[in-house]
Amino acid sequence: MGIIGTVTDALTGSTRNAPGTAGDDGSEGAYWCDDCGVRVRDVDVDAEGLGRDGEGVPRCPDCGDPMRFERATGSGCAC
Repeated sequence: MGIIGTVTDALTGSTRNAPGTAGDDGSEGAYWCDDCGVRVRDVDVDAEGLGRDGEGVPRCPDCGDPMRFERATGSGCAC
């Protein structure tokens, strides 16, 4: 395969998710702590044992501040 074919294949490659990646487990995004840089996917909040504030927003496990929710766009991960 020549360089043109390689570049073409790379640019037109599949964007489907591999098994076990985001998009096939009900995840809609992730919670972020902007100060600490901590990220927890929405489907993992309970498994991580994060506390929640009065409105049900998860608290950062490092600093205890409420985390910001960021919705995933498309079918990819919320990273």
